[in-house]
Amino acid sequence: MDRARTVSHAEPGSTGKKGAAGLGVLLALLATVVWSGSFVATRGMAETVPPVQAVFWRWIIALLAVAPFAARQAWRQRTLIRRHLGFTALASLFGVTLYNTLVHQAGLTTTASNMGMIMAASPVIMALYARLGGERLGARRTFGMLLAAFGVLLLVGDGSIGFDFAAGDLWMFAAALSFATYSALLKRKPAELGGLAFLITTFVLGALMLAPAYAVSLHIQGGFETTAGTVGPLLYVGVFSSAVAFFAWNKAVSVIGAARAGVVYYLQPVCVAGLGLLLLGEPTGPAQLLCMALILGGVGLGSARR
Repeated sequence: MDRARTVSHAEPGSTGKKGAAGLGVLLALLATVVWSGSFVATRGMAETVPPVQAVFWRWIIALLAVAPFAARQAWRQRTLIRRHLGFTALASLFGVTLYNTLVHQAGLTTTASNMGMIMAASPVIMALYARLGGERLGARRTFGMLLAAFGVLLLVGDGSIGFDFAAGDLWMFAAALSFATYSALLKRKPAELGGLAFLITTFVLGALMLAPAYAVSLHIQGGFETTAGTVGPLLYVGVFSSAVAFFAWNKAVSVIGAARAGVVYYLQPVCVAGLGLLLLGEPTGPAQLLCMALILGGVGLGSARR
């Protein structure tokens, strides 16, 4: 009888953990899919909107999008925000200011596909950060991560490991490092600080850090024309790629950790290829399908809890 009680009490808790882990993977997947589209939008603005100005307005739009939902919580937790201002500012620097500026700078000299594929290197850095922080990755997750990384390398190299890098590709590697650092910092976010309060605070601080560079860009390069070709992509990256995707990613990392969320992020090249097929009519051959199978298999193994 006692044993039966023990089993009955253990099962709901186990189910709850599995449900939370599943939700975390889905949130990481949502962020990954949305960010895949943002590389197309960013590349589309490369010739019409200066990078710093694009990033600055991205976060102004994001602020307007999240303010109705997050402002009240941020006001209630203003004392907590002041107490942890140093940590929040550091997260803002890597996740808001540097990462997105580097992405938009990369868009000047590389393709959207390359941008998405190179960003898939960031999970390796996330896993290294997690290991340095004492997290045990396990053999299956490590193998899954390496398998997905191998698939990404083959996809980028068009079937081979050797490939040439443009200047924009190097900017994207720097962006991958910045994003991985931001994701690692998320695990240290104070538990008492609400997700929405943290989100809007990073947006505010990130925009403030960008303001001086924006003023310089406006003075030297002038502004940009507000057309459908500039406003549409800015709305996408501001509302979806910033407000929605960052909230989903932050929540995913808090539930399943940066290393496991990072494995899901390997799906980005697959998403980019899918968008290219659906929106641009770009063909997908057998070699690409094989690489995608490797990536999907690696994600399946790497996102497993054990």
